[in-house]
Amino acid sequence: MRKGFDGLSAQVRNILQLDPFSGAVFLFRGKRGDRLKALVWDGSGLCLYAKRLERGKFVWPRAHEVCRRSWRGRR
Repeated sequence: MRKGFDGLSAQVRNILQLDPFSGAVFLFRGKRGDRLKALVWDGSGLCLYAKRLERGKFVWPRAHEVCRRSWRGRR
């Protein structure tokens, strides 16, 4: 997972066709499944959070299981 603020926000815009500045949390998982990044706009700038597991993998839904959840109103 080499992408940072610009690369991940570009993926949100171009692939997901969503606004990275909407306040929604966008999660990205690495190929091996042991790394996770969260991108979110907090009102004054983009925040990028990262987590690396020492053991195990993040469980990730298959494409047909994905659903969008609205986090509007949460601040």
